[in-house]
Parts: sequence; structure tokens; C-alpha cells
Amino acid sequence: MAVEFEQKDKYSIDDLISIVTLLRAPGGCPWDRAQTHSSIKKNFIEETYEVIEAINKNSTEGMREELGDVLLQVALHCEMEREQGSFDFDDVCNDICQKLIIRHPHVFGDVKADNEKDALSSWDTVKLKTKGMKKQSESMSSIPIELPALMRAQKVQSKAAKVGFDWDDSEGAINKVQEEINELIHAIDQNNSSDIEEEFGDVLFSCVNISRFIDVDSEEALTRATDKFIKRFTIVEQLAEQQGISMKDSSLEELDLLWDKAKEILAE
Repeated sequence: MAVEFEQKDKYSIDDLISIVTLLRAPGGCPWDRAQTHSSIKKNFIEETYEVIEAINKNSTEGMREELGDVLLQVALHCEMEREQGSFDFDDVCNDICQKLIIRHPHVFGDVKADNEKDALSSWDTVKLKTKGMKKQSESMSSIPIELPALMRAQKVQSKAAKVGFDWDDSEGAINKVQEEINELIHAIDQNNSSDIEEEFGDVLFSCVNISRFIDVDSEEALTRATDKFIKRFTIVEQLAEQQGISMKDSSLEELDLLWDKAKEILAE
């Protein structure tokens, strides 16, 4: 039997909550009814990245659609908790409104913030206070381990810098990368797998540190570098095919020549 629901030309957030409630109710959708927080947590991640994709493509239409998918995920998780009697969508809205007001004393209070740096400093000060954190290490530990590793590293380093634990300039950070590379080379020479992994991690962490001094987002930079590699590699394959070259049977020198040619083609 079809569930009765008023057809409209324009729906609101209240309608979304009602639809999700109906989908999860007896007689609703078997798939929606079977879901739990854990079963759809990856969906949340996927939908979020699809919003990022739409933003990167400067697609207003795509962003509108994907934001709706993210909002659906929020509504589903809220409905699951409403069914358990813990909280609902209105509670989530209330909490974020309260948080925004409390963490913007430079807007809703008497704290002065004339620029972006002052505003961020004000936000961080209030955040530490409201979360009962007295040390920056506590703030670092609160950064979710589930974040992409480069993003998490950059956030941790930024928090350390706020209390003066930082290089004076990019030169110190760059020298640290070379130091870590030397330690990685030593670990490889010693053929110690655990040390190799640790030192390789230190190299990556140090590279991320440089990104802060040159005002580069490490996550974005690596994404673009990967995209660039794919484009060049695609041309290398095309060139190899045109010249009747088997990439598997070619020497590294031969492939380097194709790689250099691909770089020239893309630079044109």
C-alpha cells in the first residue's frame, strides 16, 4: 500500500524530516528501515566528497543536488536517534546555533576582531574553554584520526604553531625534510621494516610542515600532483602505442624519454 503524502510544488526541511520518518516507519522502505549509523557511515563520506567534486567543478547545479544528499544523511542519522529517544533534528539545529553564538563573541558579544586572524583566534580561544581544554595537546588529540592523513597532519602542526612550537621560516622546515630523508635512507640500508615505515611517515609529516609556510594546502597539492601524473601517464601510453613500444619490455631510460615528451606536450 502506498504511503499518503501531500504532493507540493515546493518542499521544506520539515517535509524532508517527515519523509525520512515515513521511510523508516513500519510499512516504509525495507532498505531505509534496515540501516544503522555504522551501515551508512561510508555513504556520508561519499556524499561529502561529491559536494567537494561539485565545488571543484564550479557546478552550482551539482552542488545543490549533492548538498541535498548530505542533508539526507544528516536527517537519517537524526531519525535513528529520535527513534531511540535520545535527540532529533531540532536538537541538532539548536546545538549548532548555540555553538555558533558562543564561538562568535566578536559578533554576538563584546570581543573585538577586525580581521580574519583575530576572528580565528577568538574562535579557538572559546573552543578550548568550552571543551574544557587547558593544553594544546588536548586540542590536537581531539582532531579525528578518521581525517585524511595529510589534512590531519596539517591541522596538528597548525595547533603546535599557535603556541610557538614552529620553525621561524620555510628554510627550517625544508632542512628538516632533508634530515628525515637521510634517516629514511639509513633505515632502508638497515632493512628494518618498522623503522622504514616510521621514517617514511616522518618524511611525509615534514613535507606537510613546509606547506604551511608556503601557504599551500597539502591535501589539495597532492591531489593535483596525482591528477598531473595521470594526464602525463596517459600520454606516455599513447606515445608508446603510436611508436609500437611495449612499456613492460622497455627500459627505464626509454620510458623517461616518453615521459619527457609527455611533459612537453602538456606544456604546449
